Amino acid sequence: MSTALRRTIFLVLLLIAWEAGFRLFDWGWKFPSVTQTLQAFYDGFVHGDLLAASLSSMRRLIVSFIISIALGTTLGFLFARFKLLDDTIGFVVVALQTIPSIAWLPFAIIWFGLNEAAVIFITTLGATWTMALSSRTGIKNIPPIYLRAAQTMGTGNGLKMFVQVMIPAAFPHLINGVRVAWAFAWRALVAGELIAKGTGLGQLLQEGRNLGDTSLMLCIVIIIAVLGTLSDHFCFKRLEDKVLERYGLAGSKAK
Repeated sequence: MSTALRRTIFLVLLLIAWEAGFRLFDWGWKFPSVTQTLQAFYDGFVHGDLLAASLSSMRRLIVSFIISIALGTTLGFLFARFKLLDDTIGFVVVALQTIPSIAWLPFAIIWFGLNEAAVIFITTLGATWTMALSSRTGIKNIPPIYLRAAQTMGTGNGLKMFVQVMIPAAFPHLINGVRVAWAFAWRALVAGELIAKGTGLGQLLQEGRNLGDTSLMLCIVIIIAVLGTLSDHFCFKRLEDKVLERYGLAGSKAK
């Protein structure tokens, strides 16, 4: 039995158990049924609310994610190459990673107001520190022989060394950092959108809570889960497989 078939059967059984539980135990307003959730999906996409909110959230997420990847990778490289920075700023970054990004939301509101800039700021913070620590670990774990061989072949110690040698050698750590950063960015995004003005999945989630519409709330949770799963499977995982195959590391991954 293939993996896809097993997952399909599991999801079908899960839906059956979900609907049966709703009818047998009379969850009522506490949790919606499968049919109520499907109806909420239909109404949301027909009226355009869910689609508009999803596109708005994805736009904010992608902008924030690109910023956080650029900042995090650069910080990780600096921490790995310069011990003074690692012992000072790197120490602070480790502490900052333990702080939930939502804790910075009051500051973001004061600095930027209840607008898109505050959401992007919060979302960027949610992913940057994780990416910085992952890239630092990856670069520090590069076998020194790789760097010496590259220098012998005339690569030097500048940007060329970073792009052509360090990034590929540290890629297994980097891709794990990217995946975790993507998940953290989603969490920060939804939390920021809960109070920001404008459209977004977080705003719709807040609207569903205000109306007591559990079907709408569950729709948004499912959309976030589906978008996160699809992006990881069709983007990050495929990128990882291609890079590992290109640099002859696919066999070691399988082991």
